[in-house]
Amino acid sequence: MRTLSHAHTAASSHGIDLAPMLDFAVNLLIFFIVTAVFVKQAGIEVGRPSGVELTADKPSKSFVIDAGGAISVDGKTIDMRVVRAHVEQFRAASPNGGGVAVVADPDAPMGVIIGVADEIRLGGIDDITFTTTVMPVPQ
Repeated sequence: MRTLSHAHTAASSHGIDLAPMLDFAVNLLIFFIVTAVFVKQAGIEVGRPSGVELTADKPSKSFVIDAGGAISVDGKTIDMRVVRAHVEQFRAASPNGGGVAVVADPDAPMGVIIGVADEIRLGGIDDITFTTTVMPVPQ
């Protein structure tokens, strides 16, 4: 009889207890579900402001960007490379300071708008006013 009970206990001790592993797996699952809710996607929401009328207390220079990305100043179409030269000439002509406005069409490419703003800053003016133009709908 003694050998029978000894054989029974020996057979039951050879199994692997899976309860701790299942507890660990459930805890990991709960951890990943909870943390996945708080992870935000990287990105920037860009909303262009509506057009505002520009008041001119000081002399100002406007760089107009149309929907195709063409840049114009004083009614003349210019290249991105000469924006800085126009800003430097404007600074030399108005030593008391003046404002620079970037007037962009709502459909203008964002890269062109940022490029013009960078060239204006490199030209020595940090105070830039951004406005949008509302094109009339042809009827």
